[in-house]
Amino acid sequence: MDIDQVQQSLKLRAREAVEFARKLGVEQAEAGVSYNQGLTTTVRLGELESVERQRDHGFAVTVYVKGRKGTASTSECSKTAIEEAVHKAISIASFTVEDEYAGLADAELMATKLPDLSLFHPWDIGVEQAETIACEAERAAQGADARIKNSEGASVSTGSGIHVYANSHGFCDGYPTSSHSVSCGAVAEQNGSLERDYWYTAARDPDQLERPEIIGEIAASRALRRLGARQISTCNVPVVFPAELARGLFAHLIAAISGTSQYRKASFLLNAKGEQIFPNFVDLTEDPFVPKGMGSTSFDNEGVATRHRKLVDQGVLSGYVLSSYSARRLGLKTTGNAGGIHNLIVQSNAGDLQSILEEQSELFLVGELLGQGVNIVTGDYSRGAAGFWVKDGRVCYPVHEATIAGNLKDIFQGILAIGSDVDKRSKIRCGSVLVEELTIAGM
Repeated sequence: MDIDQVQQSLKLRAREAVEFARKLGVEQAEAGVSYNQGLTTTVRLGELESVERQRDHGFAVTVYVKGRKGTASTSECSKTAIEEAVHKAISIASFTVEDEYAGLADAELMATKLPDLSLFHPWDIGVEQAETIACEAERAAQGADARIKNSEGASVSTGSGIHVYANSHGFCDGYPTSSHSVSCGAVAEQNGSLERDYWYTAARDPDQLERPEIIGEIAASRALRRLGARQISTCNVPVVFPAELARGLFAHLIAAISGTSQYRKASFLLNAKGEQIFPNFVDLTEDPFVPKGMGSTSFDNEGVATRHRKLVDQGVLSGYVLSSYSARRLGLKTTGNAGGIHNLIVQSNAGDLQSILEEQSELFLVGELLGQGVNIVTGDYSRGAAGFWVKDGRVCYPVHEATIAGNLKDIFQGILAIGSDVDKRSKIRCGSVLVEELTIAGM
């Protein structure tokens, strides 16, 4: 696709929608138009299992009429379909309750500088090439050890697109993005016991993906290390969350300090700005301008300019994660986070995972978390888990059918180390995390 041509076309449609709404007497209006295309190819046991192609348009318009909000959307982007959506949005607004906090973000907050963040790197592959890559990953997994008896398959996914946002302040812009991944799942068997695990690589630039053979080998090794799992007795021990799971802890933080949780008074960190919620070595930075970052952007979903900021400074919470609506509800200003966080960088203070494992004589290393037992209102944390019992930095045996229990406030305060083995595959970038004693419920 000619990305420049598509971008100009989407901008035209977004502007037309806003202008049409204004002609109909709407005080404020905003529109989002998108185009996405992608390919996902999956193989299993060397055979092509599925091919999914995606190519779609999306349009959504929101109008504000005397404090009443109406939103309508369509999968078509013709002028007629867009005008019909505007009419429907206005009709919906006539039935909604007036909300003094509703409306666009302030005009002076709109982004004016749009640096190139290198977010668009299309991957020109077809089904045959994607199938070949997936098969390479699966073969590597199956050839890693005779105990790899089955496969959960391997997938190659590539996608790209563009989203344009416009509003009645005169803002109208967008940028193309891409995202690619290779994944593989393996099943190991020993003495009648089956264990499964997987691994994946993801990046905006296909040149930054790990080789498929590596993904397969890691998937196999992760499945193999779980063989011979046993239950343990309930105990209190230090716990290590590896990087790919540790980011979940900070996702719970973001949920708790989001504007919605704050104004609804549904957070264990209610009104916590200025409080020491982590040890003083913990620094969390939001950096929307990381080149090729999964959460990089110059403006949020409301057109508000994003900015680099310290979210946690020496363990102290510096602010919240706000959209314009939640900010108004709280009597604050938007932080440019309509749509979520933009690259949360968790500063490391320790070495890699192995060095962290060596810091305690005995600990539990988490391998997998199960269930959704996290209460953002109270901070109570209870997750099913599988993992490994570690002594003096050495894995002794795998563990299954365990539960990790605690409270997020205590977990945050109890962080002893954050590793340098940073996982960059998501919007939250952090290394492995060592937490002082938590309850591991077993037999």
